[in-house]
Amino acid sequence: MDRDAQLQTTVKLRIIGRQQQLLRADFESEPQSEVLASLSRQFHSLLGQHQAVLFSDYGKGGLTHIADMIAAARAAKLPVLVDPKGSDYSRYAGATVITPNRAELQQVIGRWRDENTLQSMAQNLRESLKLDALLLTRSEEGMSLFDAQGVTHVPAQAREVFDVTGAGDTVIATLATLLGAGMTLREALPWANKAGGIVVGKFGTAGVNYQELFA
Repeated sequence: MDRDAQLQTTVKLRIIGRQQQLLRADFESEPQSEVLASLSRQFHSLLGQHQAVLFSDYGKGGLTHIADMIAAARAAKLPVLVDPKGSDYSRYAGATVITPNRAELQQVIGRWRDENTLQSMAQNLRESLKLDALLLTRSEEGMSLFDAQGVTHVPAQAREVFDVTGAGDTVIATLATLLGAGMTLREALPWANKAGGIVVGKFGTAGVNYQELFA
């Protein structure tokens, strides 16, 4: 793996008040093209060792070659999950599922008046990008999965929220794990929703273990 002497590891400064995160500031730089090309080559060499592929796009430049990576993963018959970023989702075309939150989806399709409008706009986006599904995470409203069968909703699990750090990461990581284990998206959805509900009840960057999830 090539190294970039000018690239510094991202430093995340979290501002905490009364045991709850208020905001976060990141300090970082972007990788050079040589490192990105090496990363893409390494990705292709590792495909055969895994059962699912997860891309978390932070808009930092590390996924410059994501379109080629998605195509390679789908050619290998692997599910591809993307946590998207920005207003141009064309780079995620062909993925199995993308998981925007409300603000992220509105940045791409605009605001919706009601649930019927949302369903129409979400399905149009899904079809135009040739996605199997689009999972909208909706905070206190739970989640909505839009796929070829229509739409299915799961409500948020009521609990006190201490810290939302990593909640979206937990949801998509749980989905990827269960898809890799052979579940369908609709089968995995309630478990991913439960995992997200568990992690927001913990302070700081926290995980969910097997016993907590399947208790």
